[in-house]
Amino acid sequence: MNDTVIDPRGATHPALVKTLGSAALRKQFLVENVFVRGTVSATYSNEDRMIFGGIMPESGPLTLPRALSEACGTAYFLQRRELGLLNLGGPAAVDVDGRRFEIGEYDALYVGAGAREVLFSSEDPGRPAKLYYVSATAHRSFRTRKVARDEASSARRGDQKNSNCRTVLRYLAPEILPTCQLLMGIVALEEGNVWSPLPTHRHGRRSEVYLHYGLEPEAAVIFLLGEPDETRHLIVRDEQAVIVPGWAVHAGVGTSSHGVVWAMAGENLEIGDMDFVPTSRLR
Repeated sequence: MNDTVIDPRGATHPALVKTLGSAALRKQFLVENVFVRGTVSATYSNEDRMIFGGIMPESGPLTLPRALSEACGTAYFLQRRELGLLNLGGPAAVDVDGRRFEIGEYDALYVGAGAREVLFSSEDPGRPAKLYYVSATAHRSFRTRKVARDEASSARRGDQKNSNCRTVLRYLAPEILPTCQLLMGIVALEEGNVWSPLPTHRHGRRSEVYLHYGLEPEAAVIFLLGEPDETRHLIVRDEQAVIVPGWAVHAGVGTSSHGVVWAMAGENLEIGDMDFVPTSRLR
């Protein structure tokens, strides 16, 4: 396994963002290389202290690197943290303190605080797993549990008129299993629909990370963020992630249909706790 180098991202003030050009915005909010073969990647965001990245095992198992616990100042990474992951690749096996979980494509796994040894393997090195993980601080431990694709809660949202027909899947959510503060799921746009999320909104009491997937090499998402009266944008490609502070609006329009893995951490577990911003207010 390659050595993991943690990419630190500081918290931002909205006044600062108004002064940034494209390169500086990308450096602050965009993570371009989430999945690297044979490696655990890691970005440490000071927005609600979320740590996220990709785990892509090939010929042998990968483990959570020592650099993660060092970044947290703890004896082991999940001593005071919980972790959620979702598989976007081939079938995987995840061993948590000796207990094995088989994680197929679009299955998720929640790992509770206190887990010491976590190993990640691909069942077929020719089609390696792509385990996207997000970790948040945790004040208590809950049971580690797999959430299969068909166990996630599912709801269809949007309409064709606004090009945002989509299915919202909740994997790590109060109706599925208990967590301290981590929420996680998928938004999957239907063919011919390109906007997500819409309507535009903010989560003033939590931060969010978006991972975009299912985009062809020439496709992109134009992702809006910033304050409503002075927005900025990022050009996002396949399997790239965006950090969204609580004060920022967020919405993305793709050149084609795509999917988004969303994860949030913050003050509460109310997924509907958001402040809507009408498109007519955006500048």
